[in-house]
Amino acid sequence: MSPIPTEHFFVQGLDGQLAVQRWGDRTRPVIVLVHGYPDNRNKWDEVALHLSKRFQVIAYDVRGAGASFRPTRKQDYQLARLTADFTAVINAVSPDRPVHLVAHDWGSVQSWEFVSEPLLKGRIASFTSCSGPCLDHMGHWVREQLSRPTPPRLLRLTMQLIKSWYVYLFHVPVLPELMWRHVTGPSWPRLMRWLEGVRIQPRPTQAEDGACGVNLYRANVFPCLLHPRERVAHAPVQVIVPLRDHFVSPALSENLHRWAPGYVRKEVDAGHWVTVQKPRLFADAVLAFIDALPATEAKPMRAARA
Repeated sequence: MSPIPTEHFFVQGLDGQLAVQRWGDRTRPVIVLVHGYPDNRNKWDEVALHLSKRFQVIAYDVRGAGASFRPTRKQDYQLARLTADFTAVINAVSPDRPVHLVAHDWGSVQSWEFVSEPLLKGRIASFTSCSGPCLDHMGHWVREQLSRPTPPRLLRLTMQLIKSWYVYLFHVPVLPELMWRHVTGPSWPRLMRWLEGVRIQPRPTQAEDGACGVNLYRANVFPCLLHPRERVAHAPVQVIVPLRDHFVSPALSENLHRWAPGYVRKEVDAGHWVTVQKPRLFADAVLAFIDALPATEAKPMRAARA
C-alpha cells in the first residue's frame, strides 16, 4: 500500500499564523481534527492515518500550541477568538463544502462553541466530541444538580469537582507556567506512561504548550460556568465517552438532546487519551457516525466569513 500523502502549511488566523497538516486526497470531503490540552496536532497522527483512507484530513495547532503563534494575554484565548481561528482554517481548506469536525479534550470544549455559533451554521456537517464538554452546558448541569440536591445528584457533582482539580490549580497566577516549563513539561512523556498508561514521543514544544495553554482555562471556564448561555448545536453531534476517563465524568454527556438534535452517545472502554490508546477504535466510531448521516448533510455551500 502506498503511503498516505501529507502536507504542512500555515493559515493566517485572526491574530497570527496557525500551523496546519493535511493527510490524504485533496479532492475528498474534509475532516478537521482539533486537539486538546496540553497536546498539539501530532497527537492525531494515528487517527488521521485511518481516516485519510477515505477523507481529506486536516489537523491544526491551536493558538499557543505546537508551531502556531503564541499569544501571552489571557483574553487572547477566549472562545470567540478560537472560533475565528477555526473559521480561518476551514475557509482555507474547504471553502465550498462543509467539514466534519472531530475534537478531543479542550479541542472539544472549543468545538462546542463552533458547532453552536450561528455564523457557522451550514459549515459543519457533523461533530464528534470526546472528553470535552461544552462549558455552558456544564454550567447548566451544575445548576440542575444543585436545584434538586438529591444524594445521587450531589455525588455526581462531587465526583466531577474532584476530577477537575487541575482547573483550580491553573487559575493560580504564575505557578502553573513555572511548573510546566521546569517540571511537568520535561517529564510529560514519563508522567503519561505512569499515570495514564499512554506512550507518547517527547515533543520539543511540550513545556510551552502546557504553559501557554493554561490561559484557555483562565479565559473561559468560570465566565461560562457562572453565566451559562443557551448553546444549541446546528449539526448532528456524536459524543464518544471513555468510561475510564480520570478528568471528565460520563454523567456530563447524559441528556444532551435538548442541546444537540440528533444526538448520539457512544461509550467506549478506554481512558481519557483514547485517541492515542485506541486510535483505530476512535477512527472507526467517527466513520460509522458520518456514514449514518443523511446525504443532505454534505451539500456544497458558500464559505462563511469570520
